[in-house]
Amino acid sequence: MIGVVVVSHSPQLARSAVDLALEMVHGVSPRISIAAGVYDGSTGTDATQIAASIAEVASPDGVLVLVDLGSAVLSAGLALELIDLPGVEVRVTSAPFVEGLMAGLVRAAAGSSLDEVEREARDSLESKRSQLGDPADAPPEAPTEGELTLDLRLRNPSGLHIRPASMIVLALTPLDATVTIANLRTGSGPRLANSPTKLLTLAAQKGDIVRVSASGTQAREALDTVRGMVADGFGELEQATEPPASGPSRGGPIGVSPGRAVGPVVRMPEPLESPHGGAPLPGPDRSGAADRIDAASSAVAQSLRARASSVSGEPRAVLEAAATLADDPSTISEARAAVLERGESPEVAVWSTFERLAEDFASQGGRIRERVADLHDIRNRVVAQLLGREIPGVPARTEPFVLVARDLAPADTALLDPAVCVAIITREGGPNSHTAILSRSLGLPALVSVDDALDLANGTIVLVDGTAGTLTVDPTEAQISEVRAQAVAVVEFDGVGHTSDDHRVQLLANVGSPASVAGAISAAAEGVGLFRTEFLFLDRSEAPSVDEQASAYAEVFAAFPGKRVIVRTLDAGADKPLAFVTQAKETNPALGVRGYRTTWRRPELLEDQLAAIALAESAHRAKVEVMAPMIDTPDEAADFASRCAAHGLSMVGVMIETPAAAITAQEIFASVDFVSLGTNDLAQYTMAADRESADLALLGDPWQPAVLRMMRLAFDAGAAAGKPVSVCGEAASDPMLAAVLVGLGASSLSMSPRALGHVSQLLRGVTFDECRDAAADALDASTPQGARTAAASALRIGS
Repeated sequence: MIGVVVVSHSPQLARSAVDLALEMVHGVSPRISIAAGVYDGSTGTDATQIAASIAEVASPDGVLVLVDLGSAVLSAGLALELIDLPGVEVRVTSAPFVEGLMAGLVRAAAGSSLDEVEREARDSLESKRSQLGDPADAPPEAPTEGELTLDLRLRNPSGLHIRPASMIVLALTPLDATVTIANLRTGSGPRLANSPTKLLTLAAQKGDIVRVSASGTQAREALDTVRGMVADGFGELEQATEPPASGPSRGGPIGVSPGRAVGPVVRMPEPLESPHGGAPLPGPDRSGAADRIDAASSAVAQSLRARASSVSGEPRAVLEAAATLADDPSTISEARAAVLERGESPEVAVWSTFERLAEDFASQGGRIRERVADLHDIRNRVVAQLLGREIPGVPARTEPFVLVARDLAPADTALLDPAVCVAIITREGGPNSHTAILSRSLGLPALVSVDDALDLANGTIVLVDGTAGTLTVDPTEAQISEVRAQAVAVVEFDGVGHTSDDHRVQLLANVGSPASVAGAISAAAEGVGLFRTEFLFLDRSEAPSVDEQASAYAEVFAAFPGKRVIVRTLDAGADKPLAFVTQAKETNPALGVRGYRTTWRRPELLEDQLAAIALAESAHRAKVEVMAPMIDTPDEAADFASRCAAHGLSMVGVMIETPAAAITAQEIFASVDFVSLGTNDLAQYTMAADRESADLALLGDPWQPAVLRMMRLAFDAGAAAGKPVSVCGEAASDPMLAAVLVGLGASSLSMSPRALGHVSQLLRGVTFDECRDAAADALDASTPQGARTAAASALRIGS
């Protein structure tokens, strides 16, 4: 016989339904397990409990799972992902809960197959329907001409679950209106809003845009009623914003760009609110309205390109990329279609189109998800242009200020004037966020993940310490004078990194393309510790040729005669997907085919790249070293070293970015000449925390003791092998953490060129023994802040 699992929000309901069904069975009954309620006996469903019940009744003949409403379906689906029962088919049925259980159990007791039992359960309402003379369900009518339509974004944490659906039905029942609701994200609906069950099939989640349409004498009142409930989050927003009863806080503030600055707070305006939809535009008006989208998007793109032309380097690249997104033909075409086909207003069409695109970006994770902030910024700019409102952005000021924002779009960060904006504070973001990276490139002290950032009033004097990761509100006159005196002195690097007792530490620069070489040279970098080669491969349908690659690499090699240039081979995948290398969609791209793993599919890409590096090296006097990203095993390291040797490349290393590589570093060193720590990914994988999540910023902090101890494994392996260990992750840009890394055994540090002066300055003020003491004390700490405090004490910072 098959097994049967009964899933319900209510333990009482489940037991009663099973008791009733068993009265219909004579003789041997199938095995039945109830998974109802949550751990404390209250109403709800629990996926782990459902999974245990499935395992309990598992049979080679299969398992049928009957569910009641709403989240029971979602919990059952999650349970299927948790179980591992080879050879056992588990099926969640849409059969009615009570009638389906009764009818299905009788057939199951008769030894029927899983297909037969489920069919009987699903058809169990037919007899009742025929007895009562009910007609079969007819599909909902399509929206009629002249009805009112409104697009709303769901704000409550669980979306349109059973309680909100029931609230909508009860609120609309007294009104003379026919209302339908559709989910624009999934394309589900429209569903008549007179049935909570039908509304649940929309699977509408938080952030989804639902289209509410109404006709009848009270259509306007019906829309206003639904708008009010959605705006109020169905009464669930207050509960959603309460902090958890236990567990760590976000852990802010986190210093992500070194230096100290003081000044009055200037708040970034909050972004635009979602525009409200109204009645569909009349047919004759739609073409002109769609053309307004073209004009607005073109104006925004031109503005961004004009701003890009006034800057250089990474800020220029960021602004040019934003301009490309602003007038992307595909996106604009989709927004135009919403106006022409559905009669949406231009601002609603633009808003919803960019929101859907942002959701797609967010679902991909990694660096693609970083672009969500770009999309929101562009959306706001185009909508503001359409509404004739001031374009959002950094407030214009002539006096020095500290910018405070929820988060910053790249278009804003890229054009900040360090002579006026002296520091940045954001509520969101993490150590590796776009704001953090651009702040470092601008040399602006910055704090992210500051919980109470938005509580700071305009004009409040604050002291930002991006090195120590502290925020001081209303500092004393003595503190203000000290910081301003330091600000007058320009922190420059003379090209030789060392501690106060002359322990040598090479200070190198991270370079993302030949265009960024000038910044590294002007900052007096001792060489390049990370030459990222992805710039040649991104946004292409096929790989560049060997000659094209060699030409680009040669530009960088020629700029550093006699100096180290460490080239990282292609790091595709995860946040840098390539159409011709990586899968279009991976369940978890950060744990998928990325880095060196791409050679499994396209080994010729690595062979061509190594050939191009060797060709470029032969024409220049740079000391070229090559390293592979995302190495996990000693076998991978040996394979890479063998490939490099075949191309005549003599200095070979690998990136240590995963716990597996750190743990096996001693064996990896047997095949390579050096390793380089990629602290961004090492922190992410050690802590199982998405490096781009603001809520997980505390876990992704490289000061986490677990991350520091993982690094120590690699440093100890390097010391035992007598081979160098470099650091090229963003952690090297933090001066105090740089001293800790030197204490752990780092022979060289590679960072943003802007950070070289600050790191050099701190190292020259401490001895090597103090660095080792700081490392030991940080390793003994139990929290990131404890590690910072311990290191600061050992290095005499702030004393």
